[in-house]
Amino acid sequence: MPATILTTDDLYQFKTELFDEIKSILSNSQNSKRYLRSSDVMELLQLSPGTLQNLRVNGTLPYTKLGGIIYYDEDDINRVLEQNRFEI
Repeated sequence: MPATILTTDDLYQFKTELFDEIKSILSNSQNSKRYLRSSDVMELLQLSPGTLQNLRVNGTLPYTKLGGIIYYDEDDINRVLEQNRFEI
């Protein structure tokens, strides 16, 4: 079995390729959906817990519940804001 000799240049090239691939993966994952918790939505929109619950109950703001935690899709929040926008 022949031995392969690695040089510092080989290791540097490997490191550079690895960093480039990690950057590519991270940039692609940032395009994925972003979900917010109730506390984040209340802070973002300056809502009380009761108002946020009313928006859920009357179907204004779609949500997902997993393990007792309620999540809101950031795109849904932006869509609701745009639909209820008033032009003066």
